[in-house]
Amino acid sequence: MDIPPSMESSCINQFLEGKTIFITGATGYLAKILIEKILQVQPNVKKLYLLIRAPDSNSAKERFNNEVIKTDLFVVLRDKLGANLHSLLEDKIFSVAGDIACDSLGTNSELNDEMCKEIDIIVNSAATTRFDERYDTAIRINALGTLNVLKFSKQSAFM
Repeated sequence: MDIPPSMESSCINQFLEGKTIFITGATGYLAKILIEKILQVQPNVKKLYLLIRAPDSNSAKERFNNEVIKTDLFVVLRDKLGANLHSLLEDKIFSVAGDIACDSLGTNSELNDEMCKEIDIIVNSAATTRFDERYDTAIRINALGTLNVLKFSKQSAFM
């Protein structure tokens, strides 16, 4: 039986409502699309924790604003929400400085514990996609990084 597209999107919207989602690789191409789509179709998502490779939370927030929100991809959301976009971002977006290649994702234990209690969904989109990447770097990010995200997910409340 084929499900009409409107019914599929309705089910997804219902599923995302009130959820806390953790997205790694938040400045990457796929994550940007996912973040924009979630904010556009389900503004009642509870929270988006976004793991961004940065030395501290201020740098992570700055990277998010410069490399994600200011992109052309978010023009529809900016037009749709206008001045309300800033308050939506302040309420829903939590930029987390870290790195999947590090133990505990490079986050401090207090924040790690807080996230583990709240997260309902984890989307790992962090990776290096450069074809000329050094092998040790590619393995550290794409293989060991994925293992670190798995370890983190096992600590989370939804497991």
